[in-house]
Amino acid sequence: MAGKLMLEVVTPDGSVVSDEAQIVVAPGAYGEFGVLPGHTTFLTTLKIGMLRYNDQGGNERLVFVNGGFAEVMLNKVTVLAESADRRRDIDVERAKAALKRAQERLPEGARREDVDFRRAQVALQRALARVRIAETK
Repeated sequence: MAGKLMLEVVTPDGSVVSDEAQIVVAPGAYGEFGVLPGHTTFLTTLKIGMLRYNDQGGNERLVFVNGGFAEVMLNKVTVLAESADRRRDIDVERAKAALKRAQERLPEGARREDVDFRRAQVALQRALARVRIAETK
């Protein structure tokens, strides 16, 4: 389908992405979904993961999203996320350190009452997603 698709990714701290896209692929709560220009309108929740889009030049761009909501309109996708980072803005060493901490806390969480097991699982998901995005070529 010909046409332009506007992508906006917004967090409480401000705009992370404001770009024209050929296609947007996002991590929906019930599975990944893709949007092309002219898509039907819908609203959905997002899970932690990778949002991919091709800009108007055909270049694939990757963005980490920490859950949130996506609103799809005829020619616009708006993502409201708790936090989000473009691939180029992800600090790989920091993400790897967070991944290591989360991996260490999970076994402890099964044995200790003072470790918030669910929080450790979510931290692990965030760290894994950031590392994968940052290391994607």
